[in-house]
Amino acid sequence: MEQKYGPVSIIIPAYNEEESVGEEIYKISEIMDKAGIIYEIVVVDDSSSDNTARIAQNAGARVFHHLHNRGYGASLKTGIYEARYEKIVITDADGTYPSDRIPEMLQLLENSDMVVGERSGNNVKIPLIRKPAKWFLRRLAQFVTGKKIPDLNSGLRAFRKQFVNLYSTLLSDRFSFTTTLTVASLSDDYKITYLPIDYYVRSGKSKIVPWDFLNFIVLVLRLSMFFNPLKVFVPIFNFCLAIGLLKLVLDIVIGIRKAHDVITFFSQPVISGTALILLLGGLIVLLIGMMSDALSRRINQNRTQNYKTHWKGYIRKNDNISEESEKK
Repeated sequence: MEQKYGPVSIIIPAYNEEESVGEEIYKISEIMDKAGIIYEIVVVDDSSSDNTARIAQNAGARVFHHLHNRGYGASLKTGIYEARYEKIVITDADGTYPSDRIPEMLQLLENSDMVVGERSGNNVKIPLIRKPAKWFLRRLAQFVTGKKIPDLNSGLRAFRKQFVNLYSTLLSDRFSFTTTLTVASLSDDYKITYLPIDYYVRSGKSKIVPWDFLNFIVLVLRLSMFFNPLKVFVPIFNFCLAIGLLKLVLDIVIGIRKAHDVITFFSQPVISGTALILLLGGLIVLLIGMMSDALSRRINQNRTQNYKTHWKGYIRKNDNISEESEKK
């Protein structure tokens, strides 16, 4: 059978997933064999205390071990580093993601920088208690990137090694790995394709804890400072300007009421220190933001200018440049 979309390395981070990891590996193997795609399955055991590693190895996966628990993102980094192939698919070991969509994702990757499984299908089982936090984080990320984000942190996605290595120094060792990759790639205007998928009830207990929500907020704001600082500095400037002008007008009104004539008005202090501090502070914040924006653009340009997608052979930063015009 003609090899169209492979070869591909499928990375599965696993921590105490003995109940589901074997079944997930068998399922993926059956799907990939049926599609005729050359593949390998890499399981990174994040220092599990159960039989996750042994079960994964018996199921036919290449297994790598962490000596101590390092986190979801660290496991993905290990798997990507050890992967034999350039094309990468990441998924979870708990059976929540539909493995049968992997061949379709690889097909879409031919014309994309990254393909993300968007959890918006007919069978999506996201706990109700997590939905408000997910909605808020997604809206915050959309504000930072200026783009619509159907799914911020889906754990089923396909990309190339060369692409993810652009952000190797930014990617977290924890659960925010996928969030960082989404925000960073959209901020740099790469082509992200979303594929609607189902999301099943996981086997076992979720490893995300409530205080991770605050960590995600700090992460998105930090990424904004790196990729689009003005998204942070301009609102602060606008707030200082609005309050400063309001205080300035109030000072003038009070000064007019106290003064008996024009000479008295101009001979006494009218503008308060609070108004001056707010106005000058806002101006300083804006200038710092503009300097940070110029610096971030220079850094990001230097990081991404040599990245070329394998499917076209030209820099993805400008979708308006055709392959023919690039050859000219």
